[in-house]
Amino acid sequence: MELIIDRIESDIAVCENIDRTMVDIPLFLLPEGVKAGDVISKNELGEYVIDSDKTLERKQRIKRLLNNLWE
Repeated sequence: MELIIDRIESDIAVCENIDRTMVDIPLFLLPEGVKAGDVISKNELGEYVIDSDKTLERKQRIKRLLNNLWE
């Protein structure tokens, strides 16, 4: 399951699921340094990890969309 960190609220990360439902995850379950916009998933041990490649792809896609708006 892939989730996107929508925002951090005190000790909770509010995440968006692929079906656009929202899921609250306690920050202590997430890797240190997680931030809004990061894509996370669970590894084979059931731990949440940041998917750096998918996070970068997502940021680049958003940047292209924004650039296309201004052209």
